[in-house]
Amino acid sequence: MLKIKLMRTGKKNQPAYRLVIAEAKSRRDGKCIEVIGNFQPLANPPLISIDKQRYDYWLKQGAQPTSTVGNLYKKS
Repeated sequence: MLKIKLMRTGKKNQPAYRLVIAEAKSRRDGKCIEVIGNFQPLANPPLISIDKQRYDYWLKQGAQPTSTVGNLYKKS
């Protein structure tokens, strides 16, 4: 089963995240199928960019967003 989830990037104490399509059982920072956006929580205001066409495409293919990704999508 595919999930739309966050992959952590950035330095120590300076997190940044990528929104990725990955297998549900894969590791947080493991292999992903596609990167569809990014999230920078430390920016003021936090930066959220999501490719909405690809997000909708993957939802139609059966991918399920995590609760955090769903909330970020609503805010963007």
